[in-house]
Amino acid sequence: MARNITSSGAPVTILGAELKTGDKAPQFRLTTNDLKEAKLSDYLGKPIILSIVPSVDTPVCNIETRRFNQEAANLPGVTFITISKDLPFAQKRWCAAAGVDKVITLSDYKNPEFGPDYGVLIKEMNLLTRAVFVLDKEGVIRYIEFVKEIGKEPDYKKVLESAKALI
Repeated sequence: MARNITSSGAPVTILGAELKTGDKAPQFRLTTNDLKEAKLSDYLGKPIILSIVPSVDTPVCNIETRRFNQEAANLPGVTFITISKDLPFAQKRWCAAAGVDKVITLSDYKNPEFGPDYGVLIKEMNLLTRAVFVLDKEGVIRYIEFVKEIGKEPDYKKVLESAKALI
C-alpha cells in the first residue's frame, strides 16, 4: 500500500513497516494516562479501532477523537483507542477538558517502537501520521486507512462499517 502522505500539501516521509489487511497487528507497549504500560494483548477479545493521530491538541485530531468518543457510545462491542506521541499528562488533561471518556488514549513517548512497527512515523516531524487500523478480536488487521492529507479527517463511515462487521 503506497503511503503518499502530505502535510499542508507538502509530501512527508513515512517510516516503518507496510502492514496490510490480513496481517497480524504488531504487539505494542504504550503508556496510559496514568503512566501504566498498555499492550495490544490487553485489549484483544473484541474488535479494536486504533485511531492514530499527530496530537490530540490539534484541531483535526480533536474533532476525530471526539467523533470516535461519540461513536463508541453506540458500539460498546468495540474498543476505541487513540494513539499519539502526546505525553500522557497532556492526553489526560485533554480528555478531561473535551469530555472524552469512552476512547482510550495511549502515548508512545516512552517506547517509540509503535510508529515504525505500524508504519506511521513521520520522519520530518517525529510525529505519527493520521491513520486508522481496525483489528478483529484476535488482533488481525481487517481495515487500514492512511489519510492522504494529515489535516483531513478519516472516512468514519468506512471505519465504523469495518468495525461493525466484526461484532
